[in-house]
Amino acid sequence: MLLGASLLGVLLFSWLVLKLPWTQVGCSLFFLYLGSGGWRFIRIFIKTVRRDVFGGTVLLRVKAKVRRYLRERRTIPMLFAATVQRHPDKTALIFEGTDTHWTFRQLDDYSNSVANFLQAQGLASGNVVALFMENRNEFVGLWLGMAKLGVEAALINTNLRRDALLHCLTSSQARALVFGSEMAPAVLEIHANLDPSLNLFCSGPWEPSAVPIGTNHLDPLLEDAPKHQPSHPNKGFVDKLFYIYTSGTTGLPKAAIVVHSRYYRMAALVYYGFRMRPDDIIYDCLPLYHSAGNIVGMGQCLIHGMTVVIRKKFSASRFWDDCIKYNCTIVQYIGELCRYLLNQPPREAENRHRVRMALGNGLRQSIWTDFRSRFHIPQVAEFYGATECNCSLGNFDGQVGACGFNSRILSFVYPIRLVRVNEDTMELIRGPDGLCIPCKPGEPGQLVGIIIQRDPLRRFDGYLNQGANNKKIAQDVFKKGDQAYLSGDVLVMDELGYLYFRDRTGDTFRWKGENVSTTEVEGTLSRLLDMADVAVYGVEVPGTEGRAGMAAVASSSGTCDLEHLAQLLQKELPLYARPIFLRFLPELHKTGTFKLQKTELRKEGFDPTVVKDQLFYLDARKGCYVPLDQEAYTRIQAGQEKL
Repeated sequence: MLLGASLLGVLLFSWLVLKLPWTQVGCSLFFLYLGSGGWRFIRIFIKTVRRDVFGGTVLLRVKAKVRRYLRERRTIPMLFAATVQRHPDKTALIFEGTDTHWTFRQLDDYSNSVANFLQAQGLASGNVVALFMENRNEFVGLWLGMAKLGVEAALINTNLRRDALLHCLTSSQARALVFGSEMAPAVLEIHANLDPSLNLFCSGPWEPSAVPIGTNHLDPLLEDAPKHQPSHPNKGFVDKLFYIYTSGTTGLPKAAIVVHSRYYRMAALVYYGFRMRPDDIIYDCLPLYHSAGNIVGMGQCLIHGMTVVIRKKFSASRFWDDCIKYNCTIVQYIGELCRYLLNQPPREAENRHRVRMALGNGLRQSIWTDFRSRFHIPQVAEFYGATECNCSLGNFDGQVGACGFNSRILSFVYPIRLVRVNEDTMELIRGPDGLCIPCKPGEPGQLVGIIIQRDPLRRFDGYLNQGANNKKIAQDVFKKGDQAYLSGDVLVMDELGYLYFRDRTGDTFRWKGENVSTTEVEGTLSRLLDMADVAVYGVEVPGTEGRAGMAAVASSSGTCDLEHLAQLLQKELPLYARPIFLRFLPELHKTGTFKLQKTELRKEGFDPTVVKDQLFYLDARKGCYVPLDQEAYTRIQAGQEKL
């Protein structure tokens, strides 16, 4: 701002007072601009203008379509109907488990049967039906059929049991539960606590004695249901489509609301931003109860007419064989999936596939290049986004390690920012004017997105639980009276505007006066330990400031060469980032989307009376890890061990 005012002043003085010709004034201003640091802007402009223009074009294209569909009150079933009309006999879905192929016409007929059957059962627009089923073609047909009727599906995580499962069913106020026969044991566990009025339907192999009393076998009922298109419900582009539940790593799962426009926006930005093609074939081994599998992946089928191969669960050993069998050109990943693939022994199938793009989020920078080069994948399409967020990002030009970008030239076009936070408490840091303080390049901060409810690209639809919404919204962020969505994620932006994921809120901890990034330490440890699962977190130690680093390592042998590991960590990590405590256990618990669960690990700490796994601590005098027994624990608690 000050530089601009100075340049304007020089311009007016040179022209009006000195009466200099325009050419002379222009040259003077140019050299003054460069001398005052403007060369940096020119460098940034040259390096990023192509990226920014492409990103802006994608944004404008999606925005124009969203406005059109908003005006026409379109819905996802309507957009799917247009896809069916374009190529009814093209393969839409392939279920790897049974090699079942469905054309777009077959998917349309099945979903019509679902809508007509549910309507005959008395369900209507605005009602909720819970869907609790492993990946298969029917999963897509069921929620799509519900949407044709205006019924909202509550997509239940198949890993949930007992209290968490019961919570999802009751909080959604579901009128019916459709479950796969493979989930019958989990439903039986909570059957006594279910509302007696809840209708139960089971899909899949039928064994009456294995399901709760009163359950109906859904499959023959759908076969007998009419196949005609149901009448359109009174719903528009910003009305509810379905609910997706959070992972529940910090408490009971929360139901995030997905409206039709959000589904379209998430799928379309990925499609246009990463230059997908209608003839691409996607390999989707991610859970369909999650937005990555069901929106980013399946949305390409329903909206853009691509074929999607569905796998029940991810298999590292079968991954490339499946890609070859079905001629897949795009594979999806999330979390640690890429590391699991790298951990597999080399095999011929890695070099025979036709995959040109890996699409997902959570690929660690430490293995990015190795993943691309070993598996010969030309494009890594990394993006950032949560089901409920309004600040999605895309790494459209393949910058190694980045999850997206924001223009440094025209940053106001896409109203997202990194703002300064207290990394101990994660509270927003505000200036004297009460507003948040934007981060400079290289400075970590929480990603926020300005909320504009009338704009489908900027709106925040939130959760069913209004109390949860309040925790995700900040007031007076960049100007008085505005609102912003709090992502809960700490990112860093470089000089060119590329954004890099650093940590989830609460994962960063301080030790010896320094902030420790768990993501970076986990990546380093995993690489040193042959791609083992590693969870890093901070634990409290009496008499010390901050939290000491602790790493839980999945190891079948229960240990490793600790002396060699300590030597490697001295070279790889600064002193404050090296884990003080190590815990070796058979396996680490993960969510259905491959995120490591740390809550219980953090609670158990390093107390050998609580933790029955092998424990070690870094002996500062010896410079290596030694067993942590009760005697050592007592010394640490008493402050007699130097950490």
